[in-house]
Amino acid sequence: MSIIPNIKPSICHECDEISNSSFRLLSEDETQAIARSKTCFLLKKNQVIFTEGSRLNGVFCINKGKVKLYKLGIDGKEQIIDISKEGSLLGFRMLLAEELSKVSAETLESTSICFIPKKPFLSLLSNNIKFQGALLKIACQELGVMTDSITNFAQKPVRERLAGILLVLMKTYGTESSLDFPVEINLSRDDLANIIGTATETTIRILREFKDDGLIQAKGRKITVLEPKKLMVVARAS
Repeated sequence: MSIIPNIKPSICHECDEISNSSFRLLSEDETQAIARSKTCFLLKKNQVIFTEGSRLNGVFCINKGKVKLYKLGIDGKEQIIDISKEGSLLGFRMLLAEELSKVSAETLESTSICFIPKKPFLSLLSNNIKFQGALLKIACQELGVMTDSITNFAQKPVRERLAGILLVLMKTYGTESSLDFPVEINLSRDDLANIIGTATETTIRILREFKDDGLIQAKGRKITVLEPKKLMVVARAS
């Protein structure tokens, strides 16, 4: 992992994102134990955190920033599986399954992230039933989302897939309380195309149509959804 350089470890119980993380379920002693064992990094945009096929020796918790998880196809093209935001925990499923990583992780913007080594993380997991349950719930929810995504990608046209992804990204780039207000999505057209599995040129054309219809506003790589309810109608058209 390429880093610049180590930053002072954030204090877990003072972290702004702890309420969005499973770590909110830890006791004060457990939180302090994790804080003592972790290492924090400040990463630039487009820096790789871990790669597909690597063995992880711990987990990563995003403090600030966005990270894309992706696989490479046989043609070398990225297929983005998920975009993780503040409070997300990366790598715990591969660690628990003792498997090589199924995906690569790369920052989409300047990102601060904390690494927790395998031994203290597994110790915490074995001693805190609520924490165990929270991670199991996350794993099950993500499996459900992935199943729905596979079904949608197999059945829906590109236009409807793109509309649906923009609605999902509103939640990634905003907060639950901000979804009634314009949310700015900062993502390249290439990355958008890699999420929905189409050509960049097709993505650009459909975004232009959405803009002409007054559904979105686009400036540079930044997209603002102006009419989420109308976009939802497009996403459900089939």
